[in-house]
Amino acid sequence: MKRRGADLLAGELHSAGVRRVFTLSGNHVMSVFDAAIDAGIDLLHVRHEAAAVHMADAWARLTGEVGIAMVTGGPGHANAVSALYTAAMAESPVVLLSGHAPRMQLGRGAFQEMRQAEIAVPLCKASWMCASPAHVASDVAKAMAIARAGRPGPVHVSLPSDVLEADAGDVATAVQPAGASPAKIDAGPLLDRLAAARRPLILAGPASLTRSGRQRLAKLEEACGIPVIGMESPRGIADPSLGSFAQVLGEADCILLLGKRLDFTLKFGQAPAISAECIFLQVDPEAGEIVRTRRSVGARLEVDCVADVAVACDALRDESLLRSVPRSSWLGEVRAAVDYRPPEWSKATASVASRLHPVQALRPLQGFLDAYPDAVFVSDGGEFGQWAQACLHAPHRVINGVAGAIGPALPFALAARLAHPQAPVIAVMGDGTFGFHPAEIDTAVRYGLPFIAVVGNDARWNAEYQIQVREYGAARAAGTNLLPTRYDDVARAFGGHGEYVTSAEAMTPAVRRAIASRLPAVVNVMIEGLPAPDLARPA
Repeated sequence: MKRRGADLLAGELHSAGVRRVFTLSGNHVMSVFDAAIDAGIDLLHVRHEAAAVHMADAWARLTGEVGIAMVTGGPGHANAVSALYTAAMAESPVVLLSGHAPRMQLGRGAFQEMRQAEIAVPLCKASWMCASPAHVASDVAKAMAIARAGRPGPVHVSLPSDVLEADAGDVATAVQPAGASPAKIDAGPLLDRLAAARRPLILAGPASLTRSGRQRLAKLEEACGIPVIGMESPRGIADPSLGSFAQVLGEADCILLLGKRLDFTLKFGQAPAISAECIFLQVDPEAGEIVRTRRSVGARLEVDCVADVAVACDALRDESLLRSVPRSSWLGEVRAAVDYRPPEWSKATASVASRLHPVQALRPLQGFLDAYPDAVFVSDGGEFGQWAQACLHAPHRVINGVAGAIGPALPFALAARLAHPQAPVIAVMGDGTFGFHPAEIDTAVRYGLPFIAVVGNDARWNAEYQIQVREYGAARAAGTNLLPTRYDDVARAFGGHGEYVTSAEAMTPAVRRAIASRLPAVVNVMIEGLPAPDLARPA
């Protein structure tokens, strides 16, 4: 039998340790579907191409592997591309393989001909079209290596159907590039400057906020006695999961950016969010990020280093252990700020009948997350998503991230169930978010992937509504209303389990029944549409 480009593709994925691809079928990639059978690659077949990318993204964040998504060309590729932005801003190593019109027909009006690689370029670390069957295996290996290297992120490769279907002859499967070991760094100058500060901070970016990354950051904080704060929210310093952190950030006199971009989430380093006298240190895998920081803060960037973030984190920890760094009260002050939640939340109730305050809907979920060492908390959406991040925590956390694009929660939950099949997966989202990918409940039913989706239903696009109220007044709010849809019935229609909650007392029993169903379950909770929490501590 001839060895097609598709066979080399499937073989290369198998050689790289990939056993699962998130995909949606289409004309251009059917040869890969066929080749995957012999290569032992499982194809998880979704209902929308963007969902395939979101699943690959969550898989990468939860497992540390490169997540692989595959879609057909033309409109299939176009549907998938938007999800690359969420993966890029989350610094998640994802490879999108898109089918493509045949090379021999390009420029002649081929079926679904599109300049796919160019479309994906702004959203990827790299994007190109495979030139021939002889390049298929090496292109896949190259794409996976780029996705992992430096600051992780998505890579796209377009695969023309005639390249996939052609005889590749005797071309061998590519050897996965080992890559050079990241260079060690001298942590001394960084620690010297941090030690000279009275109120130093270390800020880490999204790539460090996987479970293993958080553990590494915790060890660094323990060793050096300096607060180490991870940031991955589009709300930046106002991230509700960081409590009243914004109030202590303004007191910092030295900030080490450890793979954290100095962007809108940090108000570009400007006062009053950050003191005008605060100096910066930076370790980043990309020299361009250091250039960008210097454009924002100029000479206030005193020490910088291009290096792998994990290597730098470990070097800082090891050097700190050698120095026996003295403790200060500053660490306790910052941790108290991050942990702060208003005491009145314990008595929070809705002001509307048959509705729950967000805290009433969310706090009962913590007990379910605490019961398992590998529990996964997924959060997505506008205001309700912010309440969730303020109220809940778990060993594994996957949020929609710095991109601020809502919609991926249901696909994230499916990937989380695959990554951690024995642990509870609780995905919290607003009703607007639920509407993006409800058909993935069908995918979950087909593959036997139970999870709990808690939908905060306030019957509106509440984040946008709150902007209208704040900026223009309630009388000018328009275009943000939704129906109080029975999303629990939607789940049942797809073969899942549904619960409808209108009282605080009903919340815990509803979740228990949902878990006991062993089905993909939607707990549709009618909530009061409140703005995201303001966690500023009283003066």
